Amino acid sequence: MKALTTAQIRRAFLDFFTSRGHEEVASSPLVPAHDPTLLFTNAGMVQFKDVFMGKETRPYRRATSSQRCLRAGGKHNDLEAVGRSPRHHTFFEMLGNFSFGDYFKKDAIEFAWALLLDVFELPPERLCVTVFAGEGDIPADEEAAELWRAIGVPAERIFRCGKHDNYWQMGDTGPQGPCTEIHYFMPNDMTGALDQRRVEQSDGWMEIWNLVFMQFMKETDAAPLAKLPRPCVDTGAGLERLAVVLQNKTSNYDTDLFQGLLGAIADDIKKPYARASEEDRISMRVIADHARAATFLIGDGVMPERDGRGYVLRRIMRRAIRHGKRLGFDDLFFDRACATVIREMKDAYPDLERASSLIEEVARREETAFRRTLDRGLKLLDEKLADPRAIAACESASGSASDAGPQTTSVAIPADIVAELYDTYGFPIDLTNTIAQERGFTVNEAEAMEEVRRRQAKGADADLSKVSRIETLWFELRDTLGATKFTGYTTERGEAKLLAIIKDGVRVESARDAEKVGLIFDATPFYGESGGQVGDTGTATHCKTATGPGGTGSTDRAAFASVRITDTQRPLPEIFVHFGDVQGEIKTHETFELIVDGQQRARTRRNHSATHLLHLALKEVLGTHVQQKGSLVAPDRLRFDFAHFESLRPEQVRAVEVRVNAMIQRDDATVIEEVSIDEARSSGAVMLFGEKYGDRVRTVAIGGESLELCGGVHVARAGEIGFFKIVSDASIASGVRRIEAVTGPRAVDWVQAQEQILREAAALMKAAPEQLAERIEKLLRRTKELERQLEEARTKAALGTGGAASSGVETIAGIPVLFHKADDTPKKSLRPLADRLRDQLKSGVVVLTAAEEGKVALLVAATPDMAGRVDAGRLVKAASAKMEGSGGGRPDFAQGGGLADKEAEGLEALRQALTTEGA
Repeated sequence: MKALTTAQIRRAFLDFFTSRGHEEVASSPLVPAHDPTLLFTNAGMVQFKDVFMGKETRPYRRATSSQRCLRAGGKHNDLEAVGRSPRHHTFFEMLGNFSFGDYFKKDAIEFAWALLLDVFELPPERLCVTVFAGEGDIPADEEAAELWRAIGVPAERIFRCGKHDNYWQMGDTGPQGPCTEIHYFMPNDMTGALDQRRVEQSDGWMEIWNLVFMQFMKETDAAPLAKLPRPCVDTGAGLERLAVVLQNKTSNYDTDLFQGLLGAIADDIKKPYARASEEDRISMRVIADHARAATFLIGDGVMPERDGRGYVLRRIMRRAIRHGKRLGFDDLFFDRACATVIREMKDAYPDLERASSLIEEVARREETAFRRTLDRGLKLLDEKLADPRAIAACESASGSASDAGPQTTSVAIPADIVAELYDTYGFPIDLTNTIAQERGFTVNEAEAMEEVRRRQAKGADADLSKVSRIETLWFELRDTLGATKFTGYTTERGEAKLLAIIKDGVRVESARDAEKVGLIFDATPFYGESGGQVGDTGTATHCKTATGPGGTGSTDRAAFASVRITDTQRPLPEIFVHFGDVQGEIKTHETFELIVDGQQRARTRRNHSATHLLHLALKEVLGTHVQQKGSLVAPDRLRFDFAHFESLRPEQVRAVEVRVNAMIQRDDATVIEEVSIDEARSSGAVMLFGEKYGDRVRTVAIGGESLELCGGVHVARAGEIGFFKIVSDASIASGVRRIEAVTGPRAVDWVQAQEQILREAAALMKAAPEQLAERIEKLLRRTKELERQLEEARTKAALGTGGAASSGVETIAGIPVLFHKADDTPKKSLRPLADRLRDQLKSGVVVLTAAEEGKVALLVAATPDMAGRVDAGRLVKAASAKMEGSGGGRPDFAQGGGLADKEAEGLEALRQALTTEGA
């Protein structure tokens, strides 16, 4: 058996299959593109899902990949086992080989066996295989069993298992089929290893490779199982598990994938991993696993949020941070763990290094925020659990000890408390459960999550479920009509044949005046909305030929038919759908002249090219962590969303504008090329998160320095943009900001409008525009001084000209009490007023009320000699309760309030309380 590093295993696997005609395909992001059914990429086949379903075609029929995967939510959730199990992870890599209607079972089995025995040199006596035994109306996979025997696997090493272990299906409907798994026996002693029960229960046996044979199809739940016309192969071999075998380890954490990271964590905390306690080692393993997951998630564009994918990331990061606190990390550490992940894995995943500053900054900010709230959240939880009413609610929710039995030692915390921790402090529910268990309580996570959903009226899955699926109609049209030829890069007009008319979601052969339709032509100069750029508008005109006088052909002006195109969309990459309103009557198979609205296209083109320059300038001014998160390119404006953590300072806005306009003024020619994806990567072209790129891509170089992959339309020279101006900068989500800007004539209009506002303001201040800021500053200072004088005058008026401490003094239970009304006195003047009245009173209690807009403020101040006789806080609570308000404070000073029309009742309650105290 060969001893290989993880990098060597990954490379050997890919090289083996590329040498056998497979296309090496790069790992797709952890966020599946255009697939609302999955939170994360959780298997190697995800990026080929549409290929297996027949919805997408690729230029190759064999593929191999090393796919980054994540399982930390929903059906595939391994989060709780991380650190304790030797093989469960949130983030892992899946090696795979795939056939799209090319080879099938025979070749797949022979490939797998040859790689394991001839390349990796695994001992065959430690291997066994499982095949599908058959279940219900699905036959046993005897073909696979016979193929294993044919390549030399003894019959006693071929085990037949049920549907749970050896059958794969995408869902209740769709492609499905049997699978065969390869298992490796881990213990040294193989006595009794060849036992069906041991294989099924993974007792010493570890599955290292699963070969799925997609050969059946179910159209509906009730439909019979049908054979796929083009059977496919989907395999998955866990890289971490192969490393365990080939490095002769017993745990994934003992392989080179983790040892460098665990060593860095141990060095950081100065606790050698090998000599640490088991609980400390678990914490280190959790941090290592979660740092890998967080690093790749942030690198793929996910940010910590309160729901959806961002919540899963936040949950992972906060679990790791709490384990770090448990280990004794008193200061920030998680960013260093992420930096180690980048250093260890950048060779296999170069994009990590390019996103390193963003990854480390997100890690620092999330840990800072969580540490700030952790103590407050723990305090809240402790307060809740110290409240007898909360304890009673817990016991009620869990059942009494006698109901639950004498061995019950913990009770469940009510779901509303757990939901409050989540809503208020961002505590992941499973983290609250862990903390609760340390205090002798439990959490029903399902009930708590349901309470969170009720509070928010939506959950993590709700956002995903709102994403509509592409209608089956578009796939049918693509398959029957073929791809639309796009000519819009070089022209804005052209002739095309009308292939299909869609009205009210149904394909029709004709449409009449005033009907709204979608049109598909064989070719089009209209750009279909994609990549943030809006679709083109314009006209599609058909000129009919009628028979004129004398039988000669002539053009009948009344026979013109046209469609005013109001939008162009690409529901699938291959087809362009033109939406618009019919004038006259149109039919399929007629020829139309298509004309794009040139003015709108020109404005959109300027804004799109400016977006590329803005992206470059932001990276230069703010840092390389800036990463595009979305955009809108319309004729009237551009909008650019990007990863950043604070608002732009005025000098940064100016610097970005200066940089963009400098590139515009250089007026370099735009250079557009079609190159291979590898050439694009090596050139440093910016690739946008979430986009699917093929083997050939379009690079766009604008302004001499910006280079991005883009399918949009652009200016021929940077100077065509004219002028660029940022009009707003705002936060739209945690760590994501949005800039809106205008270009060309719109930018000039905006500047002139701002200049007009400036001149009007300057005229009002009787100053030149350049003097306006100075005049306003003086006016603000003068206003502030007048407000101070006014408050001082109000305070003096409230005190009166003298004797305020003697007029209105009552004696209650032997205590002098000064009742003073100060209605309409500014709130910040009430405390100084109460202090001055208390000084004048010398001995006793001041009760100050101030009514304003239906509410009344109440202050109670006691002189020092009243200590032990009067509790101002208790007096305010009693009075505020009667006024339907609240309040409290120290024995010598307290404040509260309530409704103004309840003031008399509140003061009477205060008198009663004071009588009790004074007595």
